[in-house]
Amino acid sequence: MEWRSMTFDWNQVRAFLVTAEEGSLSAAARALGLTQPTLGRQVAALERSLDVVLFDRIGKSLKLTEAGLGLLEHARAMGAAAGRVSLSASGRSQAIEGHVSVTASDLLSAYTLPPVVAHLRDIAPGIRLEIVASNSLRDLTRREADIAIRHLRPEQSDLIARRVGDGRARLYASRAYLDRVGRPETRADLARMSFIGFDRSDTLLDHLNRFGLNLTEDRFQTYCGNGVVVWQMLRQGLGVAVMPCDLAGSDPSVEAVLPDLAPFDFPVWLVAHRELHASRRIRLVFDTLAAALTGQAER
Repeated sequence: MEWRSMTFDWNQVRAFLVTAEEGSLSAAARALGLTQPTLGRQVAALERSLDVVLFDRIGKSLKLTEAGLGLLEHARAMGAAAGRVSLSASGRSQAIEGHVSVTASDLLSAYTLPPVVAHLRDIAPGIRLEIVASNSLRDLTRREADIAIRHLRPEQSDLIARRVGDGRARLYASRAYLDRVGRPETRADLARMSFIGFDRSDTLLDHLNRFGLNLTEDRFQTYCGNGVVVWQMLRQGLGVAVMPCDLAGSDPSVEAVLPDLAPFDFPVWLVAHRELHASRRIRLVFDTLAAALTGQAER
């Protein structure tokens, strides 16, 4: 290996890679937590070091040159290798202090995790816990989070998963809404009620109709991709929505719609990267979450 021929700086390669992936200097700067001028200087320094032009600057937009396209795959390989180094080093950290990020749905983040966070603060005050509230799957192999709470078992071989229980959901509405429109006695009665959806796809509609509800798209008169917002709209009497029983069942202003209807069960998985699970601080957070979520499923 001719070490002296490697004159470029990894930080500059990272700046180039993230700029190419994000599509602009401003987006890349946000992703890396840097200022746009700083990132621009790093990309320019890499161009000088390699004596190539990596981007054509067309107004405010950037387009990869032929040289930039040729370098991109090598930069991606370097980024993947750097990520593996970071994972391996993090996994071997034995200090019960430092940053740990946990990703979960917005409903879980808002209503289930706060007492777990409080408990962790008591038993491990050196841990700085970040909650990534998101209904989309974060990539643990790319360090978008250290631990994930999911409802699907992961398929990647480098992830470990523990099934910590099963959640249960039902159709719920506010008592005020049901007082106003009447309480349905049969599945057919649901056709006259308003529903709140989580998005405009047919996924939820198809799932409900597999339970023999025979709903149509026009019944979903309100949508929101944020579960906390859907919950508040339900409580305000805007219609019927699918909600977890452990949340909605504890609110006296809300009641189950067609309570004899079979509940919708879903698995709860706790997931972490295999390397990170060797870290004492991540292991502690993982096990604490597992105990809390298992206890919740058993209630």
